[in-house]
Amino acid sequence: MTNEKVERAIARFDRVTRQLDQRDGPVRAAAVRERQRLNAGLKRRAAQIGVAIGVISIATIILGLVLPTGIGMFGFLAAVGLAVGIVGLLAFMPAQETAAAPSADLPNGEMVQRFDSYLYRTRAALPAPAQAELDAISAALPSLKQTLERVDALDPNAQDARRLMSVHLPGLIDRYRHVPQTFRVEQDGEGITVDQRLVDGLAAGKTALGEISEKLARADLNAFETQGRFIKSRYGDERIEG
Repeated sequence: MTNEKVERAIARFDRVTRQLDQRDGPVRAAAVRERQRLNAGLKRRAAQIGVAIGVISIATIILGLVLPTGIGMFGFLAAVGLAVGIVGLLAFMPAQETAAAPSADLPNGEMVQRFDSYLYRTRAALPAPAQAELDAISAALPSLKQTLERVDALDPNAQDARRLMSVHLPGLIDRYRHVPQTFRVEQDGEGITVDQRLVDGLAAGKTALGEISEKLARADLNAFETQGRFIKSRYGDERIEG
């Protein structure tokens, strides 16, 4: 009986400390970014509804002016019904799919955002060590997004980053989620469990994304240094004579 009480107390302590840890740091930052994306989606949806209502209103006015007898009561009611139908369609249209991997044809910046959202939505389904790797990846994405937005999608480094975010890492996570819970602790021929394979794969992906981000950042740094040396050599010794 005493052991059960101790175990319950330890479990409760673990839950409390996890909640405290998640108030700050990568998890909170990821939640803030996800909320910002959702708010942006709602704003786009509201703008679409406004445009639809405006188009129907203008079309109704034009028809009323062009037709000799006007649109009449039935025409007005039809316009109102059409407007209500379109507003309802836009308002209740499903938003981005839950935990959907980013599409491979997205622009660089948007792909990073979708990948960030994907990590946030799938995090709870993974074991704690894998969540830690996900948090480390997520924390590095804002810097990667800033860099990739300035790089052409066909750049070799950008292509590697895009494959990791749209194919390899989502594929690893999705395949893990398909494995039944009871099989995740079984060891394979190399003595490694499914959970360990997941953590190792995420760690490798984190390292690869970090290396790509560093390569792109150093390319920007080298370009800056080259421009600075050129300006200094070209204009550094010149004096403006009055």
